[in-house]
Amino acid sequence: METLRQETADAGQVSGKRPRVRQNVTAALAEDICSEKYPAGAQLPRENDLCEIYGVSRTVIRESIKVLESKGMLRVRPRVGTVVTEREEWNILDGEVLDWIGPFIHEFNLLGCILEARRIIEPAVAEFAAQRATLQEIADLEAAFIRMREASADPEAFTEADTDFHGVLMVASHNQVFRRLSSAIHTALHYTLHASNTAVENRDRAIDLHGELVDALRLRDGPRAREASNRMLDLAEHDLAAAQEAAGRSRT
Repeated sequence: METLRQETADAGQVSGKRPRVRQNVTAALAEDICSEKYPAGAQLPRENDLCEIYGVSRTVIRESIKVLESKGMLRVRPRVGTVVTEREEWNILDGEVLDWIGPFIHEFNLLGCILEARRIIEPAVAEFAAQRATLQEIADLEAAFIRMREASADPEAFTEADTDFHGVLMVASHNQVFRRLSSAIHTALHYTLHASNTAVENRDRAIDLHGELVDALRLRDGPRAREASNRMLDLAEHDLAAAQEAAGRSRT
């Protein structure tokens, strides 16, 4: 029995190592694609060369290529090889893809695209939430707001609370499509909020607007909730412009 437990533990350790190796290599290869070491339309080096570059076996390289192909970043062509796809084909709502893009996100023009999507979705979400949110959801929204207020001097903690606030709001709309979108755009939302929150030194205006939205939900005032959301997005657009300008200066 002891031998069986030891064999099981050993097997678990081995199986635990393999995914981490693959994930590390997949991330390294993806980041090289994002940085345009391998630009769109380029053919990846041969498998043997990739094994040497990343220090792993052909099996790991093949698994990593399959992962990146499933996310739209690579295309395997018979008798041609593995080719990097255009950025427009990438699954940019995939959390891992966004993490890989992260250091280069200003070069992808994604923040503006995400803000455009938020402008369409979030005001309607806020209005529905004012009509449909449960008392517990309103309490959860207020708790996230309080965390934002308490973390006003800490952009990282502020962003975490801000992301949670918008996630709760999506759920509180009680619209199944919006709820699914909440999980799909969670990472994208986090990146846009982080960019806007770190672009400014004072977050008091953002805190005030989030507080107004909480009050609108308490009062079941849909039009007021929609207005607060729109004003929140106006502020986000202003702050994102500042973030992109700062990023542009740092690249020159």
